[in-house]
Amino acid sequence: MDQKKNNRYMPILMTLCVVIGILIGNFFANHFSGNRLNIINSGSNRLNNLLHIIDDQYVDKVNIDSLVDQAIPKILAELDPHSVYISAKDVQSANDDLKGSFSGVGIEFTIRQDTIHVQNVIKNGPAERAGLLAGDKIVSVDDKPFVGKIVTNDEAMRRLKGPKDTKVKIGVIRYGEKKIKFFTVTRGEIPQKSISATYMLDKTTGYIRIKNFGETTYPELLIALAKLSQEGFENLVIDLRDNTGGYLQSAVQMANEFLPKNRLIVYTQGRKSPRQDYKSDGHGSYQNIPMVVLINEGSASSSEIFAGAMQDNDRATIIGRRSFGKGLVQQQIGFPDGSMIRLTVARYYTPSGRCIQKPYTSGEDQSYMQDLLTRYQHGEFFSQDSIKHKGPAYHTSNGRVVYGGGGITPDIFVPEDTTNVTSYYKQASMSGLILQFAFTYTDDNRIKLNNFKEMTQLSDYLVKQNMVEKFATYADSHGLQRRNLMIKKSYPLLERYINSRIIYNMLDEEAWNEYLNQGDPVIASTLSVFRNKAAFPKAPEPKKPDVKEKTALWKRDVAKRS
Repeated sequence: MDQKKNNRYMPILMTLCVVIGILIGNFFANHFSGNRLNIINSGSNRLNNLLHIIDDQYVDKVNIDSLVDQAIPKILAELDPHSVYISAKDVQSANDDLKGSFSGVGIEFTIRQDTIHVQNVIKNGPAERAGLLAGDKIVSVDDKPFVGKIVTNDEAMRRLKGPKDTKVKIGVIRYGEKKIKFFTVTRGEIPQKSISATYMLDKTTGYIRIKNFGETTYPELLIALAKLSQEGFENLVIDLRDNTGGYLQSAVQMANEFLPKNRLIVYTQGRKSPRQDYKSDGHGSYQNIPMVVLINEGSASSSEIFAGAMQDNDRATIIGRRSFGKGLVQQQIGFPDGSMIRLTVARYYTPSGRCIQKPYTSGEDQSYMQDLLTRYQHGEFFSQDSIKHKGPAYHTSNGRVVYGGGGITPDIFVPEDTTNVTSYYKQASMSGLILQFAFTYTDDNRIKLNNFKEMTQLSDYLVKQNMVEKFATYADSHGLQRRNLMIKKSYPLLERYINSRIIYNMLDEEAWNEYLNQGDPVIASTLSVFRNKAAFPKAPEPKKPDVKEKTALWKRDVAKRS
């Protein structure tokens, strides 16, 4: 009988125990929990609750996914200028530039008057094999008209890119023909090259222009060096101007090619990222070649890693203007929906120990991004004395002084040349009129210009065509009033800009680089360094004591002897 009574009360006792346990647990959670639990309760839970409340009770229907896409970038902006959110639809294009290739049709295009104009057709690419030509105007894609306001860069990329081996039908209007011509293009892998120019500046000096640090940068570099070796180069120029960076590993691989064994290239360190050193292995084939590295205010991230490694190891002379100053390392973290963030997880440091990240205030992206404009206004592009070093001094391997706290300062400063700049030239450049004119001229004269296969031939021809006068007439009819005195003063700049774009349209990026390097004061300074055999930086000479110091040393020696 007693046993039955006990069994009857057992569920009640169990329930009381559970309730008491919950009450005790809540008491301890509320009174003795650490900061981490409080942060979770007050932070992420509040965000989740807010989204649920909006979704459940807001007056109008809300796209929660869109709301999150807008909110996450604002949260990351409170951390630093380089932690960013990339939506699922933008992830592919965000990665394409560094991947080394993408799947598409293989054309370069520009959009003018709401129509896609084919600017260049990639050699041996799908579009060339199908029969498309530079100068064609794309008017339909997959039998649907593609002209008018719908034509944007993003929409064009969406329609023309696609999985490898898929087909796209493209309708074009060709110069001199009225009927639409249709081409079926089978999409393929389109190489994205990091190196845009490899050629000899003179009989002994090789030149390599690197536009970013992607997956294929290092193998591309080896091919470029092999090409220059066949041409007998004895000196090397690595041009990193306006190279905004990319993969750290690519910069490390590249630096390894030029450094002796066991030299520190760069190290990274963060709150949750223990220090990691990257050192040379001594297997590089070009450890002793005289070298100059070119940088400017557009050189950032991996460009600064390479330039800093060469400078701190006294391996090369750095020429140009102070670099951008990005010393933060991002890690890509993907979300289940396909979107991702690039989160800053560490800082990188050059071999001397300097972090070249320029100062920033969290949440103030605008002032950070306007830093280059501020530098320009303060005269830094025109005078080395205007460079303000906010960080401490460090020393290279042989004792030269270098600075952190805001980019790589070159060993040899070359100011921006503004001698012939006028308001007319600025307006012509910034308005896009020069680009428009150059493309129109190229399109109208493509048959004649096709006769010139070399940069020097085409350049000589264009000089004789009085392109500046033709442009001034074109610009005047498109809203930029003719200013004869200003045109006369800016004539060399206008001619250089106009002709360079026509050369780019008709030939390729290497020819464009080669043309622009002619008469470039940075290149002139570089060649002077090689002529003077000064590419390897020397240790500073010991400071000679002045009269007072000599007297003090003499008295000290006398005291010791006595």
